[in-house]
Amino acid sequence: MKPGKDIENPESRFFAVLVAAAKLPGVRIHREAYLRTALARHCTEDEIRRAIEETPAAAGIAVDVLEKAANDSIHYETAKVSALSAAAGIPGILALPATVPADTAQYVGHMLRIAQKLAYLYSWPELFSDEGGDVDDATKGMLTLFFGVMFGTQSANAAVGKVAGMLAEQVAKELPKKALTHGVVYPMVKKVAKYLGVKMTTHSFAKGVSKAIPVIGAVVSGGLTLSTYLPMAKRLKKHLAGLPLADPSHRASEGDVVDGEVVEEHETFAPADAELHDADTTAVKLEQPRP
Repeated sequence: MKPGKDIENPESRFFAVLVAAAKLPGVRIHREAYLRTALARHCTEDEIRRAIEETPAAAGIAVDVLEKAANDSIHYETAKVSALSAAAGIPGILALPATVPADTAQYVGHMLRIAQKLAYLYSWPELFSDEGGDVDDATKGMLTLFFGVMFGTQSANAAVGKVAGMLAEQVAKELPKKALTHGVVYPMVKKVAKYLGVKMTTHSFAKGVSKAIPVIGAVVSGGLTLSTYLPMAKRLKKHLAGLPLADPSHRASEGDVVDGEVVEEHETFAPADAELHDADTTAVKLEQPRP
């Protein structure tokens, strides 16, 4: 294999950006701490305890409470990422080699932050095994699918629904590693990663141009981030909230909780060569970091 070939591959490019962003300080959300903070004003201590030990759905947290907490998190992350993006645009064209990669990293980092927050509210298990370690393949696969939902790909929607079904059926506390790394969902993970990697390449130029003029570039850059990040986050929230896993009627009965791998179903998920496509003409894009 020729040197640099992996980095030129759209799938490899996307995973490289994802892993780099996941290692940034403050990107990983601690599930217990987040749920306790997000639910504190709306739930009893017993409800919060059960939401942490099991899931918000199992604790019977009301749909409107989860909606309020999700919207609060979306607005917070959107405001933060937009402000940081605008600040990155201020230096102008002379600083482009430094600001564009940094802006991309923080943007993807905030995508990771909101994906985790929404997942935990809507009854998904802890996504990262530890604070600063490597990102395992199952977590990379799941986050890739979440990003695919944010970008409006129908196959990502279907794959996330498939994984949610496995978790709901088994009441598991861990992601289905086998399905995500070489099982029924893995072909879709690879397809979505390739799609996102291509988007990074295709739409990198517009974000760079928006930074070329000082001050004006800051306004344009921050506005572009706001107009893309917010609908992405809302799209993921809508999808996760509509899955059976998030249904408050989904209760874990005693002895049903599984501390380990979800048993993989022996069935065909979807053709590996199924074509990915955008959900609509407003599907948002991600910029590519420069080497």
